[in-house]
Amino acid sequence: VQLQASGGGLVQAGGSLRLSCATSGRTFSNYVMGWFRQAPGKEREFVAAITWSGGTTYYAGSVKGRFTISRDSAKNTVYLQMNSLKAEDTAVYYCAAGTPRIVVLMTSYTYWGQGTQVTVSS
Repeated sequence: VQLQASGGGLVQAGGSLRLSCATSGRTFSNYVMGWFRQAPGKEREFVAAITWSGGTTYYAGSVKGRFTISRDSAKNTVYLQMNSLKAEDTAVYYCAAGTPRIVVLMTSYTYWGQGTQVTVSS
């Protein structure tokens, strides 16, 4: 099972980036796909999640209205569209897959990608 995160980079405040998480090795149709992030010196935190089957979405309050999570079943890929980026969005972003009862809990996810760096300059 592999989750490959990509799409990070350096962007100015107010700009946009789209992260991708390509999955392989198994079917995730009954899974929840999540994005988490970890800034230097801080705990890893929940960003967004989506149920693969029904497309129900969940967002952290700090990104709601600016970020959009989606999935493309044909490509086995989950996306995180990030708009109106702020300096405080700077972090390594990780995608994860699991069957959590509580989607915001990092420990509930079974599979993790390697992370992609997002740096927002102010």
